[in-house]
Amino acid sequence: MQKRTRKLVGTVLILLFVLIYGPVAMALAESRILAAPQAIQVLAFVVLGLAWVVPLLPLIRWMERPDPE
Repeated sequence: MQKRTRKLVGTVLILLFVLIYGPVAMALAESRILAAPQAIQVLAFVVLGLAWVVPLLPLIRWMERPDPE
């Protein structure tokens, strides 16, 4: 698969993931985190805000692989 095609597929998958992850993270924050102490809230929001990157790293690496010659 050419790099251009991998980038298209990867972009669509990233958008789908974020469209699912966003509402799940918001629901989790609204239901559980708002009742916690403020320090825990800050930590939880930081973790939720950055957690989406970890599962997408392999996909981003795959997208950026050079084309086979």
